[in-house]
Amino acid sequence: MEMSNIPESLSEALLLRRDAGLIPYTGGTDLMVAGDSGEKDYLFLNNISEMRQITSDESFIRFGAACTFTETAAHPLTPCILKEACLQIAAPAIRNAGSLGGNIANGSAKADSALIFMVTDSKLRLKSVDTERIIPIKEFYLGGGKTALAHDELIVEILIPKNDFDNYYYKKVGARNALAISRTSFAGILDVNEGLIRNCAVAFGAVIDVIIRFDHIDMMFKGKTINEAKGLKDDYLAAYESAIIPRRGRVGVEYRKDVCMNLLRDFLKCNGI
Repeated sequence: MEMSNIPESLSEALLLRRDAGLIPYTGGTDLMVAGDSGEKDYLFLNNISEMRQITSDESFIRFGAACTFTETAAHPLTPCILKEACLQIAAPAIRNAGSLGGNIANGSAKADSALIFMVTDSKLRLKSVDTERIIPIKEFYLGGGKTALAHDELIVEILIPKNDFDNYYYKKVGARNALAISRTSFAGILDVNEGLIRNCAVAFGAVIDVIIRFDHIDMMFKGKTINEAKGLKDDYLAAYESAIIPRRGRVGVEYRKDVCMNLLRDFLKCNGI
């Protein structure tokens, strides 16, 4: 790797990013298992302080895209649901190297931190030399490993809204506890305030080629009491039963569908629904 490909500032990195032949990375944990033996040129982003910070403003907790899972889990601003997901990612060596931005940018529906950013309706700050845009993370994934990231853009920050995510449910299902890749993963949030459900959000990972987030179904519970939600429970579950159509993979379609629905039922049961 040439020293010119190791920028010290975001502005320098964005200038280098104009070269479509440079592959941006931080920890490289996905690149190491890609098995591509061809010669590549890389854009190393670990030295950019603007992308290694976790800060807060009036509306968002802002995570630099180069923050590692270990750094994220240890930071006092990090919501507990994200801390738990980060601590369940692979082994310490991977958590010490892998980054939030890399986990999102690979476009995988199995990305553990991306599942949390999806269920919290987070946004991504994307930047190039000439442009800057903030988009909902659910608009970032296009399917088949493709994303909305332009060839000259970098994911600079992930923005989690300052909502109440304390009442959460997170499960990662794999062949064994040490398995790095989820067979199915689930995250759910239920915010009840003054007797009414203010927010219900669930997301499923590793089911189809994008993380599943059907907010139009979750809206069925918004503004309802827990008792009213109980009355809608069968309709809610039936809507997800119809909407979740797993892809074929290393585990059977029926197994993955059953796991998804069992996790969803358990999330509701844990919240008295």
